[in-house]
Amino acid sequence: MSKKTVVIGRKKELQKLSTIVQSKKSEFLAVYGRRRVGKTFLIREYFNYSFAFQISGLANADTNQQLFNFDSALQKQSSLQFNSSSENWLIAFQRLITHLETADKNEKKVVFFDELPWFDTHSSDFVIALEHFWNSWASNRKDVLLIVCGSAASWMVNTLFNHTGGLHNRITQKMKIEPFTLRETEELLLAKNGIFDRYQILQLYMVLGGIPYYLDAVQPHLSVPQNIQELLFDSGGLLKNEFFNLYRSLFRKYEIYEKVVEVLSTKNEGMQRSEIIKLSGISSGGTLTKVLSDLEESGFIRSYVAFDYKNKNVLYRLSDYYTAFYLRFIKDGKFQGENIWLKMLDHPTLRSWQGIAFEQVCMDHINPVKKALGISGILSNDVSWRGGTAEKSAQVDLLIDRRDQVINLCECKFSMDTFAIDKDYAEKLRAKMNVFKTVTNTQKAVFLTMITTYGLEKNKYALGMVQNEVVMDDLFA
Repeated sequence: MSKKTVVIGRKKELQKLSTIVQSKKSEFLAVYGRRRVGKTFLIREYFNYSFAFQISGLANADTNQQLFNFDSALQKQSSLQFNSSSENWLIAFQRLITHLETADKNEKKVVFFDELPWFDTHSSDFVIALEHFWNSWASNRKDVLLIVCGSAASWMVNTLFNHTGGLHNRITQKMKIEPFTLRETEELLLAKNGIFDRYQILQLYMVLGGIPYYLDAVQPHLSVPQNIQELLFDSGGLLKNEFFNLYRSLFRKYEIYEKVVEVLSTKNEGMQRSEIIKLSGISSGGTLTKVLSDLEESGFIRSYVAFDYKNKNVLYRLSDYYTAFYLRFIKDGKFQGENIWLKMLDHPTLRSWQGIAFEQVCMDHINPVKKALGISGILSNDVSWRGGTAEKSAQVDLLIDRRDQVINLCECKFSMDTFAIDKDYAEKLRAKMNVFKTVTNTQKAVFLTMITTYGLEKNKYALGMVQNEVVMDDLFA
């Protein structure tokens, strides 16, 4: 079984696939992650598009349509002929077993079900048939690799990983596919012959995130602003209506999910559950719990424990770059017209958004930040913070609360040149640090850490206040 070597990044995943293929027993691998993150591409490329059987579920199809899809795929990939349609999934899987038993006995039988959640239509008993296929046949052999893949990560977690029935503890391997880092994004764009510097790549990342499907649509002969204009603002742009495809293809009651991300987009530092309830109008209880869990498993939001010595509150933050960009610039149609994005390059709204998006990039690249600070091996709690006294309040972009009794209070600044701390900003930084120390009553040393694109101007304010400095190139490590 040959494999290609054209896959960008994914080194750990490729190594894991290699180990699984060499296993001396049958394996049940579940691959999940955000829609468009490259799950299907990774599996198909690794196995060079060669499977004993492969099929992809149909979106918004009923049971009969899914069964017809299955029968059609099996007839194309099998030398066997069946005189009638499969009446149910138990019959369909039995036919699959017959097909696999006629395959080459010396080769690993790789079976790939893509978009698995779509097969699980109402009252279809698909999961029961899948259980029976694995428990009664595949797991009793040594030559089967069953790979199931799904973008509806919440279904994968709740129905496969946490299943209490026949699939309980049957998944032998799990693989969550994460978005690309800045470094992997750079590799992908270079492979497309894109001559972008890191500042331009960072700008692109703040719009598209590390989603390979989006990045692959970038045209190397266009500038970053031109690509954003064409992909998201031009009529017929590939990603202009991607928001609707994202949530409506993953969640049955998509309106609730869209409402939650819209609410979270209004507060950059994140919200507590009580704030989400108040602003969304969704009642507290099982529905909101499920929505928040589903959104987090699907890679759209992130939860973390707030830094508060008096009360450890969970904060929820919108973490999907495309969603945040869409809700700010596209949804309400405020920014329209020919070449509108190209005309906004110096607009205050754009500058404000870039600052917020850069904070998110820094949080998502906390490991390179810690590497640049020389603290990779030190455990830490990495969060945003907001708080205040009766007189003053403050917000911190990123806190690295370290086990070695130090807190890095990070300020993230996106700029086109070296960043200069002037007298007014220096006073604001001192006030912010004083509020933080007063409110948290921390006994740890607090190091002011600046994360910038091109570094700090070494003036008297920077030299007198800043203990650590991280620059854009460090984020690409």
